[in-house]
Amino acid sequence: MRVVSGIQTTGNLHLGNYLGAIRQWVAMQEQGECLFFLADLHALTGNVSPQELANSTIEMAATLMAAGIDDRAILFNQSRVPAHAELCWILQGTARMGWLNRMTQWKDKAGKNREGASVGLFTYPVLQAADVLVYRATHVPVGEDQKQHLELARDVATKFNTDFGVDLFPLPEPLISKAAPRIMSLRDGSAKMSKSDPSDMSRINLIDDDDTIAAKIRKSKSDADLLPESVDGLAERPEAKNLVTIYAALAEREPQAVVEEFAGKGFGAFKPALADLAVSVLAPMRDRLVQLLDDRAAVGAQLAKGAERANALAAPTLKAAQQAVGLQV
Repeated sequence: MRVVSGIQTTGNLHLGNYLGAIRQWVAMQEQGECLFFLADLHALTGNVSPQELANSTIEMAATLMAAGIDDRAILFNQSRVPAHAELCWILQGTARMGWLNRMTQWKDKAGKNREGASVGLFTYPVLQAADVLVYRATHVPVGEDQKQHLELARDVATKFNTDFGVDLFPLPEPLISKAAPRIMSLRDGSAKMSKSDPSDMSRINLIDDDDTIAAKIRKSKSDADLLPESVDGLAERPEAKNLVTIYAALAEREPQAVVEEFAGKGFGAFKPALADLAVSVLAPMRDRLVQLLDDRAAVGAQLAKGAERANALAAPTLKAAQQAVGLQV
């Protein structure tokens, strides 16, 4: 199994990212060959300053390393492997306008100003396809919001193989972990925890100090009812369900076991326990992150090392694609 996945470079990683995806990445390092990259080329489709992009790339890499991504996987930033962009250009001859026009993310991000949106925003999914296909990946960890892009990558792979009479690209399968919890905002149990939320109190950033973590949990939205004996009793209580979900995920326990432990207690008792647990899990990661950011050059060197390994894997696929379309004789 060869797994490939990318992550945006801009913004801080938060508890939702860690519990929903990054912790799964760390576990995957034991299961197969894994490549994880910082999507700095994708960042160019939006408004980001050069300095912000450069800093964010190092900071995001350091965060992933602090969370447990190590030499068992290949960690690099996308732009250091030119085969991503070169294969993207080749695949743009295979992808179809109709496919890209149907992309939900394009419709959402461009909105009514499609004429003013960048070309990169429109062709973004083709680069995503190249990100995966250049390594002949067999599996891609995706959330529900990215399944459509993986389906497009499969369509591109199928059409390329058919058009040029080759068996170059396998059709990558989605990896959607049922164990990955959906972490919601601390201020609104109906909204996903997000870095784009204007309120910093809605999320726990992986860089937050102990006091900040405890304060955010203490001030998180809950309700006045006691915790039930069964998780079924949380069905109509989104904020309560979210806090129990966070506790269960951090403790690596089932939500049912958590509600049984705290059944009959209110959030005045539950929140301090959750705060203590969150600090105990996140503090070592944050401390490691601070150490890594004290030597950004070393983090950059680690990315360069990963890029060397990624380039070696990507080169044969790019050459085969070039030969298939007649660019190499």
